[in-house]
Amino acid sequence: MTRPKDLNPWDSPRAFYGTELRRHREAAGLSQEELGALVFCSGAYIGQMENATRRPTKEMAKLLDAALHTDGILTRMCEAMEQASQHAEYFQLAAELESMASAIFHWTPMVVPGLLQTAAYTRALTRAGRPFATDEDVERNVSTRKERAKLLDGPEAPELWCILHEAALRIRVGDPSVMREQLAHIGELTQAGRIVVQVLPSEAGVLPLMHSSVKVMTFVDAPPVIYLEAARSGQLLDTPALVASYIKTYDLARAVALSPTASLAMIQAAMEDYAP
Repeated sequence: MTRPKDLNPWDSPRAFYGTELRRHREAAGLSQEELGALVFCSGAYIGQMENATRRPTKEMAKLLDAALHTDGILTRMCEAMEQASQHAEYFQLAAELESMASAIFHWTPMVVPGLLQTAAYTRALTRAGRPFATDEDVERNVSTRKERAKLLDGPEAPELWCILHEAALRIRVGDPSVMREQLAHIGELTQAGRIVVQVLPSEAGVLPLMHSSVKVMTFVDAPPVIYLEAARSGQLLDTPALVASYIKTYDLARAVALSPTASLAMIQAAMEDYAP
């Protein structure tokens, strides 16, 4: 059983949700394990929701409402949290977990990860992927991604270790000045010791991770999760066997990628290729 925290329900919507879930569970006379059995998850996962370290999906909220006879209140609270989020629906829970992670290990095969993107790069990438988007929509996406990047600025910033395929350095997003600024930004973060970046050179050949972006997130007081993302879709995985399999595959990519020093040299060389 996960030991309960002394949550202040007014700290955040997630804390309020966890407090309400615990209150309804205890009123029903159920342990975390017993409630977990009713909604097809572990007692530990119930505890993580109650402690506000995990937020349920809408599907889980519906199961909880049915098991606790709470007339849909948990589902409505979950929907309210989703509507308040600035992120796409498929990324909302992943963004929340990202903000709580102690370490993030990210592989991207084609583009620079969102946490490392400059405003100009995000703007050009959004324009390319959504040619009919309004200026307001584009700038909203830029602002949201910029806000996410503040995660790296705080004293409790997670460790961030990224593996970029060489294609992310070579595929031009925007004009040459956008790419030069973007690569310079990655180099500055690396040299400041705020992130670790490795580049997987094209000559390394095909790896199992080539089909999508893969993010491993680890936590101090919760099991690790995997987030897979493709264009306009994403999936969170927390099944232990699947998580372990993806971590091994990520470790393989890390082993065949260039060293951080050699990677920085490649990034700087690519940056010079975009010189005016």
